[in-house]
Amino acid sequence: MNAVPRPRFEQLCQILGLQPLPVEGGHFAEVWRSEADGHVVGTSIVFALSGDPDSFSAMHRLTLDEIWHFHLGDPIELLLLHPDGRVDRPRLGPDLLNGDRGQVVVPAGTWMGGAVVPGGSWGLVGCTMAPGFVGDCFESGVREELVAGWTTATDGITR
Repeated sequence: MNAVPRPRFEQLCQILGLQPLPVEGGHFAEVWRSEADGHVVGTSIVFALSGDPDSFSAMHRLTLDEIWHFHLGDPIELLLLHPDGRVDRPRLGPDLLNGDRGQVVVPAGTWMGGAVVPGGSWGLVGCTMAPGFVGDCFESGVREELVAGWTTATDGITR
């Protein structure tokens, strides 16, 4: 079977209609939003990060669970800072035999951020929430506060 040619990051964004995501970083497009009785019951986005050092998902947390799904490209390493002090660094990617995962559930209240692994050019993931994303469920992290609370993750927080 022949390898499928990969688009450049700019082409990926154009093909999928991805726009810059304010505050968090990266590029995204909402692909699904379901509402019932005036409530958002589910949402899904596609989200891309480039390998540029300035391209990352900034540390943030949600009041709802979020599921990240790997789609294409290079692996994305997440940094998860749990309320109980635990630190996880799951890697979303295609190499399941070497520890990559196809999806990661981020529990509500967990600080999260991510970036393409060093040397990668871009990664594409999906993020799904049910109930769905609404603006008031999002909180941006403050670097100094996160570093003080999770000293073993200083490298990832400051990245």
